[in-house]
Formats: sequence, C-alpha cells, structure tokens
Amino acid sequence: MSDLHHLLTFPTRPIGQDYLTSLQEYLSSGIPSTYTLEQAAAFMKDGSDDVGESSSNTTPLHILARSLPLDLSQQETDVVLEMMNTLFEYGAGWNFIDYENKTIGDLLLERNQKRDGPLYSRVVEAGVTAELLHRKINGGEIEFIEDPTDVEPQVIEPTEEEIADHTADDQDTYLDTKLEYTEGSLVTKENRDGVMMDWETDIMDLAAKTICPPARELTVLNIGFGMGIIDGLIQSHHPHKHYICEAHPDVLAKMKADGWYDRPNVVVLEGRWQDSLNALLDEGTVFFDGIYYDTFSEHYDDMLDLYSVVVGLLKPDGVFSFFNGLGADRSLCYDVYRRIVALDVQDYGLECQYTTVPVTIDQQWHSVKRSYYNCNYYYHPRITFR
Repeated sequence: MSDLHHLLTFPTRPIGQDYLTSLQEYLSSGIPSTYTLEQAAAFMKDGSDDVGESSSNTTPLHILARSLPLDLSQQETDVVLEMMNTLFEYGAGWNFIDYENKTIGDLLLERNQKRDGPLYSRVVEAGVTAELLHRKINGGEIEFIEDPTDVEPQVIEPTEEEIADHTADDQDTYLDTKLEYTEGSLVTKENRDGVMMDWETDIMDLAAKTICPPARELTVLNIGFGMGIIDGLIQSHHPHKHYICEAHPDVLAKMKADGWYDRPNVVVLEGRWQDSLNALLDEGTVFFDGIYYDTFSEHYDDMLDLYSVVVGLLKPDGVFSFFNGLGADRSLCYDVYRRIVALDVQDYGLECQYTTVPVTIDQQWHSVKRSYYNCNYYYHPRITFR
C-alpha cells in the first residue's frame, strides 16, 4: 500500500501515462482503492505500511488531491483525470473525510482546482452517480450522504448527545420541541439547534422577488414561517392572497401574537404541509403564482414528495423555490445536491435554474450547537415548468 501512496504523491514530473499504468497495476493486484479506519489501523499495527500519519485516516484519492502540483499542465490534468476515473472504477468513495476533516473536493480547491474544472467536476459526478445507484439498490430510498460501497468510510462518529438529539432529524420530535426566539435567530430551547437566523435575509429577499413577479395579482404560498423573514418580504410585494403553512405550535403562537392571523390577505394553514396542501389539491380551487419551501427537520425525500404536490398547485407560469441548504454543511455535498435537484425536477416536468450569490454569515455559530450552513456561496433555485 505504501507504494501506491508514494505513486500518488507524484514524486516526479511530468505526470505522464506511466503513472496511470502503475496505478492500474497496483489496483488490479488487489490493493484497495478505499479502505476503512480499521483496515488502515491494521496495516499500521502489523508493520505492513509505513507512510506516516496520513495513512491512519486517508484514502488514495485524498493523497492524490493533496499532492497535486499547483502548476499542472493540460496534458498532466488529463492524466490525473484518468487516474481519478480508474480509482472510481475500482470503488473509491467520493465523500470520505480524512484526518484533517477534509473531503477530496476541499483538497482539490486548495490546490487551485476550479469548482467547474474537470477534476472537481469529476468528484461531483461520482457523487451524483453514487446517489442514483443507491436509490436503485434501495428501491428508491434516499440516503444520499451514505456511500453505496460495502465498506465503512472514514466519517466522524456522532457523540452520544448527538445520537440522542433527533430534533433536526425527526419531524415529530421537532414539533414537540420547545423553540425560542432570540435576537436574530430561532433556536430549539433546550439543545440550541439553529432553526433559522437573520443572516438569511438577503437570500430571502432574492427568493421573494423570484416567486412574486411584478404587475400581477399574486397568490403565493410559503411553507414554513420560522422567523417570518420571507413572509414580511412577500408582503412588501402586496400579494392578493398570501398563504402560510406552518406546523410548529410555538411558531403559530408567535404568528398570532404578531398579528399575522389578522392580516386581510393572509391565510394561515395550520399543520404539516403534507396534510394542508393535499387538502388544497383535493379542493382544486387554489393555484399559486409562487411557492416557497423552507422547513426544519425535513429531508430530501420529503422534498421529492413535495415536488408532486407543487406541480398540482403551481400555475403554468408559476415559480417554485426553496431555501437551498441541501448538503451545505460541506461544500462538496452542496455541489452534488445542486446537480441532484436539477435532475430530479425534470421527472416532474420542471426545470431548475440557479443563481449563485456570495454568502457572508455575520452570525457566529457560538450561540447554537451546530451550524446548518458552512458554504460561502449560495445556489438560489428558480424552478418552473418546462
């Protein structure tokens, strides 16, 4: 294994076809393209590998990405891309985390590779392929962040406290959890999970403009009130009817206290959108110019269910958007989700166009237990019928 590690540090230049040939020989001889923590520890323990600290938690792809010369020529880039293709063909995982808590994508960006360049794009492509394959294997079940290989990746294990805390993972638990409005944020009262924060205001302003086209008697829907940021912005567009769907009792109480129930053009749908919106579908009397979705404790499989509801409630020239925090705790996962959404909405006769905007999070995460957004850019989705 140490010979493979050494090869992937690119000890000599230029990087030519001999590198690819050697890599193929190593992998075809049985050296794994990805290995678990237990395997790496075993190699170190029995003395069969001696390549330094990195071998205690790394993968060949991490070593390749970490070792890339900053002045790669186009010809060398082509060879490295073929080496990456070979590693993926032999089962290398795309979303593993190394001993510095970095993904392959993180390391590629550090080595001056562009986000839309061939090497980073190849890792994103591997993530999309892994997700689609995983769905096939699991009968459509969405477990995107898990790698579809049979080995366990080098992931950070959750603490007992994190395992016990399901407010961000389970909607029923979240709806039974007390919330607290603080200055600039909405958090779970006991565990201090960030539900929403006011750094999102600029994003919400863009979203409100997206779902509220000018010069029209608007009927719009927002799913998930939270701090009410986007609903206040929607009101500035003077919609004819403004529907708000919200399920959490503490948020509903805040809406009542702030007079949202008394606004003449506002209709509050109390309860889960899965119930309220299906009731609107059954009635068949309300259709929307714009729909926005931003909930807590729901996941991408919930969004797939929502797509089928959206196509029944959206006007032919209407616009659907959502708070795009999918995978945003890690840049690479965020970029893969960007592709996944665009592919999935096509199955519903929709198309997704993104606007990329910079994000500056003034709110520091010291006041919450864990962050829900760690990227310095935002992919704003605008989804319409094709």
